[in-house]
Amino acid sequence: MRQSVQELFERYQNNLYAAAFNICKNAEDAKDVVQDTFIQYYSLKKEFDSEQHIRAWLLRVAINKAKNANRTFWRKNKVPLEEYMETLTFETPESEELFETVMNLPEKYRIVIHLFYYEDYTVREIADILKISESNVKVRLSRGRVLLKEKLQEEWEDDE
Repeated sequence: MRQSVQELFERYQNNLYAAAFNICKNAEDAKDVVQDTFIQYYSLKKEFDSEQHIRAWLLRVAINKAKNANRTFWRKNKVPLEEYMETLTFETPESEELFETVMNLPEKYRIVIHLFYYEDYTVREIADILKISESNVKVRLSRGRVLLKEKLQEEWEDDE
């Protein structure tokens, strides 16, 4: 017995996601596990005995992939920002506060600001690295600066 990936996806994606999320405790990893499970099913040219056999196989594969995701080097060696900050040295408390504020920006702004100010890349170089237009880099830098200014002003006002 063989069923289409589309049918199985519609029927079992939520079950597989729940099982994967239960193990990974991370939404993105769980989504990756579900996707990888269906890719493996699609690639496998195996005949199954019944619908229950397919469902059991999908769940088993998803659970194994979720466990493997938890064993990766990245997951084992991931450090929270607070712990990482403790390992860095800064010339002044203000520069530490600024770096921490930059690290808490949304990713698309954090990356361009980091590359521009901390790594000294030009707008053109950043555009090449990120495969986006120079104008997009400029927009992200501008919006990132506005966010930084707002966040830093909030902190300074709280200190008063």
